[in-house]
Amino acid sequence: MNLLLETDHSNLNATIAVTGSKSETNRLLLLQALFPSITLENTSNSDDSEVMQKALNGKDAVVDIHHAGTAMRFLIAYFSAQEGREVILTGSSRMKERPVLVLVDALQQLGAEITYENEMGYPPIKIIGKKITTSKVRMNANVSSQYISALLLIAPTLENGLELTLEGEITSVPYIKMTLGLLNDLEIENKFEGNVITVFPKNQVAAKVMTVESDWSSASYFYSLVALADTASISLSSYKQNSLQGDSALATLYKKLGVHSTFENNTLTLTKITGFDPEIVEFELNNTPDIAQTIVVTCLGLGIGCHLTGLHTLKIKETDRLEALRIELTKLGATITVTNDSLTLDPTRVINHNVKISTYNDHRMAMAFAPLALKVPVIIENAEVVSKSYPDFWDDMKKLNFKVSNI
Repeated sequence: MNLLLETDHSNLNATIAVTGSKSETNRLLLLQALFPSITLENTSNSDDSEVMQKALNGKDAVVDIHHAGTAMRFLIAYFSAQEGREVILTGSSRMKERPVLVLVDALQQLGAEITYENEMGYPPIKIIGKKITTSKVRMNANVSSQYISALLLIAPTLENGLELTLEGEITSVPYIKMTLGLLNDLEIENKFEGNVITVFPKNQVAAKVMTVESDWSSASYFYSLVALADTASISLSSYKQNSLQGDSALATLYKKLGVHSTFENNTLTLTKITGFDPEIVEFELNNTPDIAQTIVVTCLGLGIGCHLTGLHTLKIKETDRLEALRIELTKLGATITVTNDSLTLDPTRVINHNVKISTYNDHRMAMAFAPLALKVPVIIENAEVVSKSYPDFWDDMKKLNFKVSNI
């Protein structure tokens, strides 16, 4: 499905309910599988969360998680500790190119029985669940935080808990703290001191209803829309000012791009700062790499430059996001350079019209480029890919008076 996006409206006003956080939902789904006394509300309706739930509730010998990278990492750890359970974990062709070696090595240090079906270091993998009694493990910290969270989530059910030593600079600390925050909410004792994270064992948790906060990564596209509009006031629910989600840094980052954030009764309202003329921006996004695509497209639309760093994990996402951004932004007329961990966009006032944006089976490519329709008509290829994290995205764009046409 290819969609043409265009609008005659540059004044945006709407109230939108955003689905629950995919990151929180997938963590809580795994914890619920380990501790059935937990009840979940406002869970994400994303493809990734549905795949995660199906895998946790199913009994299949082969578990196919398609494009769901979070599910792959979390389920490797989960099935490793399910004594007597034997599964093969596989996924899409792109998933088979995404490395899991660091996580598998860590689990094997703990005594897990995992073998590779094809290429070493990559899915598909075969897991024979075992009782894990070893509690100490070391891991390179400069990797996807999902590897770390995968271990932390199963840690309470390990006989002797877990002491995880992280070596080097730690990536995406907010996502690690999100995981530990959810453990705290369930009164599972843990501590994060220096480069060592300890989670203590716990056999059961008290019955509790856990409400998932709406997804901050999804909110990023509305920040971009407000920044690019002439005037705007968009209210989003349900959000907390003191969020566990790392991408809540949007509220601070987008001040430099002309967007003001206010919180009231779990509603986040975004307003355009009038008379604001942003300059070239520099952001270090080591803790929030998932919003890099949104930010660079915002800067293109505003006609300003940006220099974004801390992006090394983007090369192993649904696609190599840095290379994908270079290709698509160049088609739009931008001058952009990328390295293994950074991106630099030169200021430009000219944006090419009716460019067809390739999405590379990456939901964030589709949604990050959509706000640019406030400036020029754009075509989004394979637009259905948004269902991975935000199935209602195109309907919500229509609420903002965008014309969304199949072509």
